[in-house]
Amino acid sequence: MTVYQAVLSFAVVAGLLTLVPGIDTALVLRSSISRSRSFAFATALGIGTGAMVWGMAAAVGVSALLAASEVAYRLLTLAGAAYMVWLGLSLFWKSWRKGEGTAAATATSEPAVEGGQLWRGWLTGAGTNLLNPKVGVFYIATIPQFIPSGSAPLLMGMLLAGVHCVLSMLWFALLIFATGFASKWLKSARSIRVIDRITGTVLVGFGLKLALEPGH
Repeated sequence: MTVYQAVLSFAVVAGLLTLVPGIDTALVLRSSISRSRSFAFATALGIGTGAMVWGMAAAVGVSALLAASEVAYRLLTLAGAAYMVWLGLSLFWKSWRKGEGTAAATATSEPAVEGGQLWRGWLTGAGTNLLNPKVGVFYIATIPQFIPSGSAPLLMGMLLAGVHCVLSMLWFALLIFATGFASKWLKSARSIRVIDRITGTVLVGFGLKLALEPGH
């Protein structure tokens, strides 16, 4: 298998995975609707950063070590579950606070976003991805199969993870711009509260499922 064949084959697998709705999609949609387009892209870049880290880790064997160690995997799982539950509950709290929806709706109409807010969006995306061991398991199960013999594992892992990131960013960009067309209806205070509660439910549910599932 040549490098070109490996990249093309992996792109098909990664593309199908990207289209499956998940926690990353929920976060990007929520950021685009309740915050701003810039914040949503920062969140998407954070998700991509997490994917790159996992891809490199899988290529050099760190993810394999994680997959082989029940204790390490369980600790990361519990940390990720706690983070997602906390994130989901904080969205619930914000959606019930008096005036929070109105403030969020006003913030989304502002033309500029402060750098600190973009940093927060990036951290949210990166943290969610890095603390999800299922991402690492996916990469360790797929990337080694697409590394041609004779090629550098780290460089090939970075290339394949980069392909996944590009596909994800294209998908996220489509979602973000599509959300912009429907902003008149989606960015009302009531809509933002509903979206925050739905996203919060998804995050809490995913976190609890992650915490309660048996070991790998």
